[in-house]
Amino acid sequence: MTAFKRIHLIVLDSVGIGAAPDAAQFDDFDVDTLGHIARECGGLNMPNMAKLGLSNIEEIKGIPIAEQPLAYYTKMQEVSSGKDTMTGHWEMMGLRIDTPFRVFENGFPVELISQIEEKTGRKVIGNKPASGTEIIEELGEEHVKTGALIVYTSADSVLQIAAHEDIVPLKELYEICEFCRKITLEDPYMLGRIIARPFIGEIGEFKRTSNRHDYALKPFNPTIMNALKDAGHDVIALGKISDIFDGEGVTQVVRTDSNSDGMDKFIATFDESFHGFSFLNLVDFDALYGHRRDPKGYGQALEDYDTRLPEVFAKMTEDDLLILTADHGNDPTYRGTDHTREYVPLLVYSPRFKQGGQALSIRETFADIGATIAENFEVTMPQHGKSFLLDLK
Repeated sequence: MTAFKRIHLIVLDSVGIGAAPDAAQFDDFDVDTLGHIARECGGLNMPNMAKLGLSNIEEIKGIPIAEQPLAYYTKMQEVSSGKDTMTGHWEMMGLRIDTPFRVFENGFPVELISQIEEKTGRKVIGNKPASGTEIIEELGEEHVKTGALIVYTSADSVLQIAAHEDIVPLKELYEICEFCRKITLEDPYMLGRIIARPFIGEIGEFKRTSNRHDYALKPFNPTIMNALKDAGHDVIALGKISDIFDGEGVTQVVRTDSNSDGMDKFIATFDESFHGFSFLNLVDFDALYGHRRDPKGYGQALEDYDTRLPEVFAKMTEDDLLILTADHGNDPTYRGTDHTREYVPLLVYSPRFKQGGQALSIRETFADIGATIAENFEVTMPQHGKSFLLDLK
């Protein structure tokens, strides 16, 4: 088969499709992000994902099974030891993570907080798991009056620092986060990401800005993105992709501030003359609805995303391959606020498929995506993963 000139990967952040075989090892039982959202919403209206074959993977209420799906379809199982954003994305690009990133469900140790306070000369408040918007509402007034840093975490391996841009200038906030990144790279912390979370506004009317910045660990080994870049191909990172990989293997960074903005900018890449790989993460599903246990909002966001797919299809040529998947689950009907260990959907579409698609075998690792991309562009194959490129006819 003639290689595709461009491969486009959209990660629907946290859109799982049912409990993985090892879900119980992660304390997850009867989890099903898509299935339970559809149940809570009385069905989902996603005609474009239906045409691709979403319900052909697992039947989802409101989404009909396609008699002749446009895409090749299956689901994927994660093999890495984790169910967080970085682990999922890194595995897609050919890595296997056997030592999970650390999470701090009860806040960070006194030793770490003391280092931050000593370095910055600012007191730390918060230091607990929290929603980013809720903790700003709770502690924003104290922060504005005292200049203390709002530090919080989540179910991810992440330390987040919220600060008002008029109280802690962006340059200072970024420098603080860079310091935190340096001191949490290894055990006993080994945090996946440090995130600057600036906000603006008056007391009672605070609003987070798009000046968020993530400081991630560098991947432990080169990924498919590195191989593509080294071979002279374009690698366009949209949304938080560049942050997840700490810029490794990226040739162009495109920031986004919402799912809608992400789709706008993703669609715009089709008008660019590039040869290689575009990689988008749509984070709102996870950040705004999954962690906040809002199935109705999650369902609406899925339907809104679905309405944008015809714009994508209209831009595609036979030289384009589109891959849709997710990085983990986040069942908004489940207890707590953690991610959930689930299979993720895999839909693979190109206008080249004149006869439509068909079922692929269940993928045993997310790394099959990276292997497929590597085979298409004839770059070094990853250590993990099995390409499905030749199954696409």
